[in-house]
Formats: sequence, structure tokens, C-alpha cells
Amino acid sequence: MKIRRYIAAVSILTAVFLFTQTTCVHAQEEIPQIVDMVPVSKEPGQLYAMSAVLMDGDSGRVLYEKDGTKARANASTTKVLTCIVALESAPGDDYVQVSEKAASQPEVKLGLKKGEQYHLEDLLYSLMLKSHNDAAVAIAEHCGGSVEGFARMLDRKAEQIGCKDTHFITPNGLDAEDENGTHHTTAEDLALIMRYAIKNKTFLHIAQTRDYNFSDITGKRNFFLHNANALLDMMDGVLAGKTGFTSQAGYCYVCAWEKDGRTFIVSLLGCGWPNHKTYKWSDTKELLKYGDDNYYYVTYWQEPQTNQILVEEGVEKGQDIGTRIYLRGKCTVTPEDKEKKILLKSGESVECRVEIPDTVQAPVRKGDKLGRIAYYLNGKMLSACPVYAEKSVEKVSFKWYTEKVFHDFFH
Repeated sequence: MKIRRYIAAVSILTAVFLFTQTTCVHAQEEIPQIVDMVPVSKEPGQLYAMSAVLMDGDSGRVLYEKDGTKARANASTTKVLTCIVALESAPGDDYVQVSEKAASQPEVKLGLKKGEQYHLEDLLYSLMLKSHNDAAVAIAEHCGGSVEGFARMLDRKAEQIGCKDTHFITPNGLDAEDENGTHHTTAEDLALIMRYAIKNKTFLHIAQTRDYNFSDITGKRNFFLHNANALLDMMDGVLAGKTGFTSQAGYCYVCAWEKDGRTFIVSLLGCGWPNHKTYKWSDTKELLKYGDDNYYYVTYWQEPQTNQILVEEGVEKGQDIGTRIYLRGKCTVTPEDKEKKILLKSGESVECRVEIPDTVQAPVRKGDKLGRIAYYLNGKMLSACPVYAEKSVEKVSFKWYTEKVFHDFFH
């Protein structure tokens, strides 16, 4: 009798063990979050610029664009990147010696003379406030060893920032061409460069300075600079700005502006040719007004309920054979997570997706990553929080089945 019960137990055990071999299927839950608190948006009016971008300075998201990814010459707006690369490459009290090449640059220039020495910091003010071409070359040769070496530094930094189609040949933005093409960027890339630059406090201090005095190292030559960024006098909240013009680029401009905790960046390429010097101010104010009127910060974090996850071949102490074992995922949320926000306009929504599988394979250890809760805007992920197993689940084994079956049969 005991032998028959033993054979029956083994048969049942084998059948149950084989039956539980299944395939894990993944699933995704989507929970939309609709934003209806933002006023109805109105597109900006006709722009003069051939290429234009309005960017959220915090997230880097393009809020409006007109041929924003079209490669164009960008003139002296190049000097924004020249300034930030120099700030990151050498201390401001470095002595910079002027070469013949630097001294021979065309207008606009400070009037540097070969052999003179200046502090790097003073030349950066000359670069940003008055757009001096000779100062740009002196800076480039000091920080990069040569104009060509510094140009390679500019391109590397542009790539690190996230620029997709930028190639700089000159540190001052004068029109140029080499074996890799013409000196160019895009309105979107230029906005990204300004977004990166305003994170540097020294850059901001230079860009916001209205007037500046300095001299060469000997003290024999004295200079006075007045900031050429006229937007500083037109609007409150201007963080930084840089103008530019060449025959190929036309009038160009890039700026950063802050209001009510929001940072907007405008970049304009090909914004008129002589005699249309004021077009850039008209376009800039039009785009900033559009951003100010239509985009508001929305806190998008929400904590959705995660479904229970079936643990294939999972077993827990005291459970009967065939009992399905489930667990839940846990998302560790920080106070910063709950305060995450983004600029949105009317009709835009942030989508919360619970990206976890329907089933997982045992064994599972407490703290194992199961998936994530992710937030998307227009198909692009804004942020994500990993989801971890809240408990451990062991994998069923032949030994466990044997012990369980005999326990149930003989007790």
C-alpha cells in the first residue's frame, strides 16, 4: 500500500513540475496625465530670421522652431562657445601674449599689438562685450596652442553639449571653409550652446556686465568697453546675449532670458542683412513673448498603482502545490522626484507609463530591478524611477515538490 502511494506521489509530482515550465510575457501599462490648466496657445507671428529656435533653458526642449536644424553661418555668436571653452581651459589671471596673427585680425577689433600681454579674463570681456576679433584669436592661441587646435576644442565641446550639426573653424566666427566644410551651426545647436554657457557663473557675470575697464600688463594702454547687447536695456531678466554679423551669416543673435523662474533661450540665424540691423530685436521679443504667454511649469509626477506580478516557478513557505505566487514592485521616490516639473502649453500632456512585466521568473531577490515608471512628453522620456521587488521569492525545486508531496500524502 505504501509503495502504491509512493508511485502515485512521484507521478503527480512529475506532472506538476513539468506543467509549471512557462514563458514570461512582458506588458506595459499606460496612464495619461492631461494638462488643462495652461491657457490656449497662440503661435508667434511672422519672423524675419531664416532659422529660429525658442528653447526651454532648463530641459533643453525646443518650444518653437523655424528651420531650427538647418546648417547656417553664425558669425560672432561663435564667441559664446569660445568664451566657455576658454573659461574651462585656463585661469583668468593667465598672461596672454598677442601674436602677429591675432593683431592682424579685421574689424571689429580691440587694436591689440604684437608682443603685448593681457590677462585672459580681460580679453574675455573684450570678446563678449564688444565682439573683438583680435581678442578671440589671442584667446584661441593661448588656450589651444593655435587657432586650428582651438577649433578642434570647440567642435569637441559642441559635441559634448549635444550639438548635432556644428563645425567651427574660427574662434571669432568669421566666414571660413576647410576640408570638413564651412564654419556653421544650427539655430538649435546654438541654443544648446547658450543653455550650457549660462550654467557657468563667470560667463554670466561677464555677459551681464554693462561697462568694463582694463589695461595691458604694463598699464600703458587703457581700454573702456560698453556692452553691445542692446537687449540688456530693452528688457528685464536678460541673462546673456551675443550678436553677430558676416556677409554670409547675416545678422545673428542668441540670448537667454529669465522670468518667473522660467528660462527661455532664443537663437536667430540669417535675421536680415543691411539695412535691417533691428530685425533681430523684433524676432527676439516676439519669441520671448510667445514663450512667456504660453508656457507654464507643470509638476508632472504621479505615483500610479503597480499591478501584481506573477512569479513563474515561485514558491513561498506554507503554500500548496499549484498556488500562484505574486509580488508587487516598489518605486523609491525622493522629494525631488515629486517636484519634477516641465514647461507645457495648452494641449500638451505628460504620459506616465508603468513599464513592468506581467510575469517574472523565480528566484527573485528583494531589491531586484523589475522595471520602471517612466514619464514621456511627445514620445521622449523626461525621467524614470526604477521599480524594485518588495520581497524575495524562491524558485520551486524537485526537492521542494518531493518534500511537499510526501508531507501531504503521509500527514
